[in-house]
Amino acid sequence: MSVNVDAGELRVESREEGPITRWIQVEVPAPRVATAFERAYRGVARSARVRGFRPGKAPRSVLQKLYGPAIAEDLERELVGETLAAALEQSGVEAVCQPQVESEPPAEGAPFVYRARVEVKPAFTLCELKGLPAQRLPTGVGDEDVERELESVRQRQAQFVEEAEGVAAANGHLVTMEFEGRIDGVLFEGGTAKEVTVELGSGQLIPGFDEQLVGALAGEERRVRVRFPDDYAKPDLAGKDAEFQVRVGSLRRREVPALDDEFAKDLGGEFESLDQVRAKLRESLIASRERASRATLRRTLLDAVIERVPFDVPPGLIEERLQRRLHSAAHDLGERGVGRAAIDRQMARWEHEWRPLIEREVREEWLLAEIARVQEIAADDAEVEARLDQMAEQQGTDAAKLRKAYRDAGVIEAIRGQLVEEKAVEFLLGEAKVEELAAS
Repeated sequence: MSVNVDAGELRVESREEGPITRWIQVEVPAPRVATAFERAYRGVARSARVRGFRPGKAPRSVLQKLYGPAIAEDLERELVGETLAAALEQSGVEAVCQPQVESEPPAEGAPFVYRARVEVKPAFTLCELKGLPAQRLPTGVGDEDVERELESVRQRQAQFVEEAEGVAAANGHLVTMEFEGRIDGVLFEGGTAKEVTVELGSGQLIPGFDEQLVGALAGEERRVRVRFPDDYAKPDLAGKDAEFQVRVGSLRRREVPALDDEFAKDLGGEFESLDQVRAKLRESLIASRERASRATLRRTLLDAVIERVPFDVPPGLIEERLQRRLHSAAHDLGERGVGRAAIDRQMARWEHEWRPLIEREVREEWLLAEIARVQEIAADDAEVEARLDQMAEQQGTDAAKLRKAYRDAGVIEAIRGQLVEEKAVEFLLGEAKVEELAAS
């Protein structure tokens, strides 16, 4: 489909290219281009220092020779920036991310023409919303769940104490050691270390390493022979046989505290007895399982909608959101003192992991927005204010200050949108066929 619009001084032509792409061609008339050149050369004339001419007196022909290409490139960016939004509005094309522009520098005395590839929200039709399948996890907490969590807390409070002389290393011991590793008799990178502490039997070391330290005494030296796994992270070591000269420095054993009221008091001032700890753990477990149950219910319900309403998500929109999120995450890591190399490695992992999550996020947003539109779901000002009050209470801050901060940041409408999404999900749940899952 091709649409021509000649509104005002811009001439705009739009063309559909698939469900998520539009091309628009924009022609900026020659008089406007001439005015832009005139303005640019006046600015250059005022600031340029040209040998043989007083400031501001260099003729246009000289300035064209010296600065013409640079001025044209600047005007290319300037004219696109000044006209693209108006051209999109005139053509009726709503971009979901920054358009990709193709252009050449403008020439004096001629119109300036450029093309923009624009990604748009695809059209789609909702499925039947009644009876969609969803699953809900159980939220009950039994005594055995509480005791299991209590034991986990107890293990986290364990202390490691030095073993007596003559005690042999066993699984569960913390072993501090130093070692040198060789392959074919040659030291290799990463194979030498001092003051390394590992828990025997935890799987922290190369397979087979731990077992050869069982029975060692503090101060003893042992020769350990291992084979690096074929899928080892460092390809130059994968599948190779290595020999390590190991010196055991010290052995420490884990001592866990007794489960009594003294243990409860050591956890913090709010507890006076073990029963109080159990009650708090039960409360936390219930809250955690309720959150997990709500998340599973929402996810499985939206899975059903996504499966029944397929559409393409513009890749440029995904990339734009992904890069913003990665930039923010990298800045946060830098503020916490993480090194550049570690940040780069983490960004590479997150870029891979987050891309499908962002695509899912966009699908959910668009589907819930369409459900809200069709079902005439909205959130009024009173509901927005109530949500702000709730947020202020949760954050322990003054509600008036929070409102001002959010209004200044321009995110009030985002809160309204969140409320509308929540209402759309509640509507779907009211129509859904929910399967109650059994406790695992």
